[in-house]
Amino acid sequence: MYKHILVATDGSELSQLAVTSGINLAALTKADLTIVKVIPHYARTYFEGSMTISLEDSDRIEKQWVDDAQAIVDAHKATATARGITTYAIVVKSDLVAEGIITAATNCAADLIVMASHGRKGIKRLLLGSETQQVLTHSHTPVLVLR
Repeated sequence: MYKHILVATDGSELSQLAVTSGINLAALTKADLTIVKVIPHYARTYFEGSMTISLEDSDRIEKQWVDDAQAIVDAHKATATARGITTYAIVVKSDLVAEGIITAATNCAADLIVMASHGRKGIKRLLLGSETQQVLTHSHTPVLVLR
């Protein structure tokens, strides 16, 4: 059925459910699995209050983001690998989360993207956006959305 499944995580409890479902689906279909977390390219130059940060602080922040993200995907990889699933753990840098997920799915030739949705409605959705909606709208790969 599926040969390669990509699961997107942001490290939240909700995305943990998507990762668990992705692992179960990969085990059921004997598919390879890629677990991805998207982080921004670099720390912003200005934070709230227009306070500038030094290049060293920016580099330190970016390294911390990468390290934290890698720890998250590596932990999920260990869980999937323990179940006998060929698993890849990647961190993608992209200022647009949906674009990072879609690019990762294309690069690993995934035939399914699994991700969670918070199911926000109304003003919260308008203000916070919906990465899941963007992936659904722009991806040529089928998407399984879990809530």
